[in-house]
Amino acid sequence: MSKLIAPHGGKGLVCALLEGAELEAEKKKAEGLKKIEIAPRENGDLLMMGIGAFSPLEGFMTKADWKGVCDDFLLADGTFWPVPVTLSVSKEDADSINAGDEIALVDPKRQEIRATMKVTEKFEMTEADKKYECEKIFIGEGVPDPAEFWKIAMDDHPGVEMVMNQKDVNLAGPVKVLSEAQFPTAYKGIYMRPAESRKIFEERGWTEVAAMQLRNPMHRSHEYLCKIAVEVCDGVFIHSLIGNLKPGDIPADTRVKCIDTLVKGYFVEDKVLQGGYPMDMRYAGPREGLLHSVFRQNYGVSRMIIGRDHAGVGDFYGMFEAQTIFDKIPQPTEPGKALLCNPLKIDWTFYCFKCDGMASLRTCPHKKEDRVILSGTMLRKMLSEGGDIPDHFGREEVLDILREYYGGLKEKVEIKLHGAATGDAT
Repeated sequence: MSKLIAPHGGKGLVCALLEGAELEAEKKKAEGLKKIEIAPRENGDLLMMGIGAFSPLEGFMTKADWKGVCDDFLLADGTFWPVPVTLSVSKEDADSINAGDEIALVDPKRQEIRATMKVTEKFEMTEADKKYECEKIFIGEGVPDPAEFWKIAMDDHPGVEMVMNQKDVNLAGPVKVLSEAQFPTAYKGIYMRPAESRKIFEERGWTEVAAMQLRNPMHRSHEYLCKIAVEVCDGVFIHSLIGNLKPGDIPADTRVKCIDTLVKGYFVEDKVLQGGYPMDMRYAGPREGLLHSVFRQNYGVSRMIIGRDHAGVGDFYGMFEAQTIFDKIPQPTEPGKALLCNPLKIDWTFYCFKCDGMASLRTCPHKKEDRVILSGTMLRKMLSEGGDIPDHFGREEVLDILREYYGGLKEKVEIKLHGAATGDAT
């Protein structure tokens, strides 16, 4: 019997990805079904359901699920879940689909049928409904007033933009996933199903595993957080997003190369595993930190590293709101329905010249001017503008990879700084 943490939901890994003869039969059937084009976020969510990373979800959420998640962090059956996982279609398409119909879900970018779906319900998403979802999921301590939030959210919050640009009707129902798209080949050795990470953890004898969420290349703070985790757990899973990001973020292949270089040069390699997952960022801050913990539990992770401004964007969230939210979520008592993957809460970390090493606000008594404030956003801005990187910001081998990437860009994206990037939020 496995000593790893159980998958979320109490049903084991719930994988919607078909294989073998069942897959071939479903592909053939899918060709004759009504085809619906899906958005990038929906495509990523399908892949996560396919590989079991979104266990216990079997498909896209019903209205009761959507409402329960927005209001109470709970699915209709009482299982903890922090963000909606929904599929939207145009009113015209919805009018031609009835409950009980099967449809084919198409990735328009690759012109591939990604999945089939049996529609069990359809429900309208008015402008008011979309705004309701945004206020429940994206409003944080940084901009707590809804009126102030809406003055900037459509321009400055990519997650809000995604929700408000959804189509007018949501479809609910179970899915059968037919393909993992480009991920197994494009990210061979990095892209990983939960069953695969669990197998590796067990082979290494790990039972207490921490995960590091990454959408930026690893700088010294990331390295320090991972090393803290290695000290208190059996190993650390450096788990990078290889789905879609916002403009200006660094692509997955460059980030993977940076992590690989850092791990080989500065870690005991058998204490670290690097992996990738195909979900798109939602930039939901505290709620996304909870989602990261849910699906990391499915990967076999028992501790989720949560530092400052986890999964944040701009100044929408409090610096440690993604930590404190874990103390406020519901704790269902029915077996399997509560979140079991706990946060590994770590304070703001930086390099301190007077301490002569990495430190945090809990351990360093010195002033801001004595510190190198480390931020992925700041690093991307300095590299994009060809600026000098301060000493101790990152390992030189990693910076060389990033300089080469930025040197080859033909178009640069303006990168806005915020309180977490500059240290002003301290």
